[in-house]
Amino acid sequence: MNKEQLSALVAEILGQMEPMVKGADYRPTAPQPKPTDYHYHDGDFVEDVTALDLRKLYLTENPADKERFAKMKAKTPARLGSGKAGPRYKTLTMLRFRADHAAAQDAVFSEVDTEFAKLHDLLPLKTRCDSKDEYLTRPDLGRCFDEHNAKTIKGVIDTPPTVQIVIGDGLSSAAIEANAMDCMAAIQDGLKLRNIQMSKPLFVRYCRVGAGDAIGDLTGCELVCMLVGERPGLVTDKSMSAYITYKPHTGVSESSRTVVSNIHAQGTPAVEAGAHIAELIDTILKRKVSGVGLHLEAAQ
Repeated sequence: MNKEQLSALVAEILGQMEPMVKGADYRPTAPQPKPTDYHYHDGDFVEDVTALDLRKLYLTENPADKERFAKMKAKTPARLGSGKAGPRYKTLTMLRFRADHAAAQDAVFSEVDTEFAKLHDLLPLKTRCDSKDEYLTRPDLGRCFDEHNAKTIKGVIDTPPTVQIVIGDGLSSAAIEANAMDCMAAIQDGLKLRNIQMSKPLFVRYCRVGAGDAIGDLTGCELVCMLVGERPGLVTDKSMSAYITYKPHTGVSESSRTVVSNIHAQGTPAVEAGAHIAELIDTILKRKVSGVGLHLEAAQ
């Protein structure tokens, strides 16, 4: 394949991909209290800066075309039109930045409730990490299990399943507590409708994506679907992703994973994402390939 053919193939694949969800209208995962329609004016006192909707917060003074810019801003929570005070950010802009940064830090350093697995009938497991600090500094230990946890997995899942669903805390405990169960329920419903066999779902503490490969080694499953908390940013601290790997095993390439990202209230709602993931799993099982290989086959 020469350079021109490769470029044409990439262009065709990109043309078939769905548009990014970040520009989508806001759709909460679950019914939420109706926010107060508060119009902030520069200099107003605000009790809680996180209560302000970034899509409506427009602080640029004397804009050339405020209405047109406001329509664009309504489609994204990006920090546009933040205004400035001389060479610096405005006070409200800086306070909101620090509040969102603090929420992101909390999501990384906090842990999923100790009763989470028991409450949702998940098999509780732990990688070789013994603490959150070790998890953050030793990614390699978050991809494997000790002998005790390996025996626990084999003791419960003694027959290779078609699909193994795994929930991992990852880098955002808040994302898991907010989205994982709704998403998993939608996935399970979708797989049942397609008569796809599943085993008992697992919950892995101090989990990296690669832990799914080790689970593939231990269970012999045909496909692993891992729901994991993603590294939080300043837009949300509750973003979750699904990593789907066909024939998972230690050493599998990262390009062999199919990923559904931005699963959160302001992105793709958990239930909607779960339905899409179930359809993806069905496609992957039929074509017997995931990741880049799946897109290349679809382009043929």
